[in-house]
Amino acid sequence: MALQIFLELGLIGAVVGFMAGLLGLGGGLMMVPVLTYMLSNMGVSQDLSIKMAIVTSMSTILFTSISSLRTHHRLGAVRWDLVKGLAPGIVLGSAVASLWIFVEIKGTTLAILFGVFVAYSAFQMFMDKKPKPSRQMPGFAGQLGMGGFIGMLSGLVGAGGAFVSVPLMMWCNVAIHNAIGTSAALGFPIALANVTGFVISGMKLDNLPPGAFGYIWVPGMLVIACFSVVTAPFGARAAHRLPVKKLKQVFSFFLVFLAAYMFNKGMSMV
Repeated sequence: MALQIFLELGLIGAVVGFMAGLLGLGGGLMMVPVLTYMLSNMGVSQDLSIKMAIVTSMSTILFTSISSLRTHHRLGAVRWDLVKGLAPGIVLGSAVASLWIFVEIKGTTLAILFGVFVAYSAFQMFMDKKPKPSRQMPGFAGQLGMGGFIGMLSGLVGAGGAFVSVPLMMWCNVAIHNAIGTSAALGFPIALANVTGFVISGMKLDNLPPGAFGYIWVPGMLVIACFSVVTAPFGARAAHRLPVKKLKQVFSFFLVFLAAYMFNKGMSMV
């Protein structure tokens, strides 16, 4: 691996790790656009580069989520009752996304889908709409369906689910610090279920770049994971010192920038 690529991946990993801890993000919303750009410059076709960026991003969340989760758990921010309720649906939704939909859908469509949903999440956070005081998280069946939606959508855009799960939980009057901590905990089952499916569905691919294992670009995954694990705890501690409004603003501004890039990428391929 060229030194420049190594340094670029290391920088991505450091930033992603900090933001994963700060906002409960697995980092996919930041990694996918950058990895798409890097893989395209390596000569990978645009359609395959988008898919590989999504899967490589998801694979790093296996490492980042654990590091971030440990800090949030020590600070008492994880709602384990919600993790238990949402995780089964997440596994089912992730399996549907990684084994079926992801294989059939075009990279162009994935890029546009990524942009639209991330932009929507940014709008919801920026507007800071207050939920009805009486609204609460649904029961088991509702959480199963919510988890399925989070798992499936996360698998299609390569994210740990925070861009969906944090606004959904806050909409149900879960405090933002608990929503972020719980989202960090949900990142691991989301990543594990999706990566397993992606490895299975990507084994028959041709014309892969050096270092690829199915849809996963292994060198990129390893470098990003090493750096992100180190910085994730710093972000998690910072999350408990910043005010709620500031957290929402940081979240929404990052999402707007990245949504615009991926939407433009998808439209340019139509």
